[in-house]
Amino acid sequence: MYKKPSIKEWAVEDRPREKLLTKGTRSLSEAELLAILIGSGNSKESAVELSRRILGTVNNDLATLSKKDASYLLKFNGIGEAKAVNILAALELGRRRKEENAPAKTVIVNSRDAANYFRPLLEDLPHEEFWILLLNRSNTVIDKFMVSQGGITGTVIDVKLILKTALEKLACSLILCHNHPSGNCAASEADKKVTRKIKDAAELMEITVLDHVIIAHDQYLSFADEALL
Repeated sequence: MYKKPSIKEWAVEDRPREKLLTKGTRSLSEAELLAILIGSGNSKESAVELSRRILGTVNNDLATLSKKDASYLLKFNGIGEAKAVNILAALELGRRRKEENAPAKTVIVNSRDAANYFRPLLEDLPHEEFWILLLNRSNTVIDKFMVSQGGITGTVIDVKLILKTALEKLACSLILCHNHPSGNCAASEADKKVTRKIKDAAELMEITVLDHVIIAHDQYLSFADEALL
């Protein structure tokens, strides 16, 4: 019976780690990069083959893989807790790098600007998060903060906390934003209800709610654009 060679028996230029050092990171496939993270495969698969199989279950889409948790990765023979943690940590670093690309201070002119601001934070999450963007009189971003984090079905919103923070930061207006991990960007009745609740309360403090943006993967819905405010 022929014995399948391990990665250590491959030609040096074909081994992921050596290939990275000699040819650079861009020369590696996503499976090879993932193989470096997990280090070794199992008795039947090399690290690269195992990585290809993992990626194949998410149609080779890293955004989809980033939404998976440790329990999903642990289903694969050869992936233990340490390897699962390595993968999740690397994906989180990638997400945070995208987040840093969003300008800290910028002017929000329309719903597209708001959606682009929040996309790096929300589009790949497997759970819902509700965020508030605080703006001054010229629609320049003062700050952003997360109000709540929940499961895939929804989050709990504390209106008092939102207004307290807005007043402390001397915000003149707010933009609400949350994500729909399902990919469906349609506004639910609960979304509409919480928007009205925050809008009515903010008006008492002379703070305007300019928009509520729902991020759903690569698309978004704007309450302002859809005349839902």
